[in-house]
Amino acid sequence: MWRGLVLPASCHKTQNRSYTKRKCEWVEPRSLRSTPLPHMRQSLNCRFTSLDMKLLLIGSGGREHALAWKLAQSPLVKTLHCAPGNAGIAEVADIVDVKANDIIGLLALVQREAYDFVVVGPEQPLAMGLVDALQDMDVKCFGPTEAAAQLESSKAFTKTLCDKYNIPTAGYGVFTDIDEATAFLKTMKPPYVLKADGLAAGKGVVIPETLKAAEAELAEFFSGKFGDASKTVLIEEFMRGQEASFFAISDGETALPLIAAQDHKRAFDGDKGPNTGGMGAYSPAPVFTDDILETVMEKIILPTVYGMAKDGHPFKGVLFAGLMLTDEGPKLIEYNARFGDPECQVVMRRMQSDLLPILLAAEAGELDKTEAPAWFEEPVVNVVLAAKGYPGEYEKGTVIEGVGDANEKDGVVVFHAGTRRGTNCGKLKANGGRVLNVTASGETLQEAVNRAYAVVDEIDWADKQFRTDIAHHALKES
Repeated sequence: MWRGLVLPASCHKTQNRSYTKRKCEWVEPRSLRSTPLPHMRQSLNCRFTSLDMKLLLIGSGGREHALAWKLAQSPLVKTLHCAPGNAGIAEVADIVDVKANDIIGLLALVQREAYDFVVVGPEQPLAMGLVDALQDMDVKCFGPTEAAAQLESSKAFTKTLCDKYNIPTAGYGVFTDIDEATAFLKTMKPPYVLKADGLAAGKGVVIPETLKAAEAELAEFFSGKFGDASKTVLIEEFMRGQEASFFAISDGETALPLIAAQDHKRAFDGDKGPNTGGMGAYSPAPVFTDDILETVMEKIILPTVYGMAKDGHPFKGVLFAGLMLTDEGPKLIEYNARFGDPECQVVMRRMQSDLLPILLAAEAGELDKTEAPAWFEEPVVNVVLAAKGYPGEYEKGTVIEGVGDANEKDGVVVFHAGTRRGTNCGKLKANGGRVLNVTASGETLQEAVNRAYAVVDEIDWADKQFRTDIAHHALKES
């Protein structure tokens, strides 16, 4: 199949507005400020007999550390557990040794601990149906069901939704046969975009420059390069423009816009090298204007919320839209069904409001009654420190020093991703590909960048690998 879309002209400029799908129209929020705490307590009393809430956060990456850091600040939270967590999360939450993909273990944990609310961080347990199982147990949780999480777990599913509800995206074909895929590939112009249909840890996209290289990659995809994820392959037209990441919270009917960020997918400076889970991010993204926000909400986010509900799997959770800002307007690259990583880290740093009431309102279907969150104006930058060799082979267990001192710097918070403490020595050690997230704020984007890289230089880790040009798009245009 072939898909080609042209984005309709943008609507009138909007500022300081929220959006609802119930009537598919603009509505003015009561305030852009944070909800006063007494109002929070009054609105939440109808659903919780105690506001000393006991929460479980699921996940172990930099995204989850940022979420734990933010949730731990909520006056509504008395106890915060994280499964399985990491060395950094252990500083703000109690760690429970249950893996994020151990659905049976997680359900047993929830039953034993009687949590008031569960927040699911990563994509894998969402795709495995954890939220469905929690709902069957009458446990309140934040995240989409297995059917709704197909927006991320199947790129073909999302493209079909785009077709049905006229959501602007790249032209494409979906294939399970290599001969048919190769024939289609020959009708495309370089560079070629090949995508694994399923979950591939953010690495299931390659962009070969020549037909010969694309055919070779296609053969690898169908030979199991990404396991079951590449049994079905998408071939897309290459879109030109700047990429942006935009986040909105949905309760199945209503969409509450958050903010945009820009990340850096390629491993090396100058946007070179293989795709990764993300090597850095920054917010705000100057290229993401109010006009673009309006167009994205009206042409991409709201039709998605409407379409998912109409098709019988309403989406409750975070809609993370990867966008290409083309000359024709913003187009959807793909959806993630959870907070992005490394974007979540800068979003949480910039969020001034309490996150928890927003998540609770999404679960309860009450986002249309929820205050729009307030944001700090200062830019925030995130520089990812990865293990040498990432996204290929890398060594675990190398010692990292200086993170504690880094967190004492003005405007700096270091979020952990793949870290652990040595069993006997207690030293901080690398335990994954992406290991640390150095976030820094500043009065200007340049100041935030300078602060972040000053800390990167001070962290003593022989195996660290990082990009030196995070935020280069915005700095070049400033």
